[in-house]
Amino acid sequence: MFSLEGHTALVAGASRGIGLAIAKAMAAQGAHTVLASRSHDTLESEAARLRQAGWSAKALHLNMTDNESIDASADGCRDVDILVNVAGTNVRRKLQDYTAEEYERIMQTNLHGIVRLTRLIGNRMVERGHGGKVINIGSLMSVLGLPYLSIYAMTKSALAGLTRVLAAEWAHADIQVNCIAPGFILTDLNREMWQPEPMVEWLSGVQANPRLGTPDDIAGLAAFLASPAANYITGQVIASDGGYTTTAKWPFHPPS
Repeated sequence: MFSLEGHTALVAGASRGIGLAIAKAMAAQGAHTVLASRSHDTLESEAARLRQAGWSAKALHLNMTDNESIDASADGCRDVDILVNVAGTNVRRKLQDYTAEEYERIMQTNLHGIVRLTRLIGNRMVERGHGGKVINIGSLMSVLGLPYLSIYAMTKSALAGLTRVLAAEWAHADIQVNCIAPGFILTDLNREMWQPEPMVEWLSGVQANPRLGTPDDIAGLAAFLASPAANYITGQVIASDGGYTTTAKWPFHPPS
């Protein structure tokens, strides 16, 4: 039920963090896993480690800011039946302080490039007629708002909407489309932000599970959504966030 043997998974944005953890999980479940990103040398090393562990993996150069690179990557992966869109970038600023270049780069990497790749890979899934899975990696910004993330939030909210619509459009082809909304996951991209003690104290007071998440916390859910066990789950935005979006803590304790 949870095996991915006989399937090919393309993980777009697999060089580190959540993307790399997902690629490892897909390979461990038996999928032939294509690790794609701009960091080709890093990908080659990671793919080689997966093969040394006895799994099937290869590296593929993919630049989400370059339409030609996206098209070439899609052409080089003709039998993909699991697509995981992880690629993303972020700049934290007040809305009025973003430059035009920052706006365009975030929108292209987090949204426009993903839409282009998903159209190409997804259309081929439909034509093949064997079903498939599309897993978008959204964010807490897919379901709520936090300060200084306006452009990032626009892209991640759009991915949630795209997930729901494609789930409806591609259901006839037995393709399930879902979105994972990671909570506060500690990676190299945000490690410095979580160094101050007030940030750690704040987190412990606002969600049921007080710790920061890890990339593996997201990878397991992605592997599940890619498997036959999730064949009846589609169009969902699923938060893996320690309870941040659904729980709260307070200092009240009932009298004993």
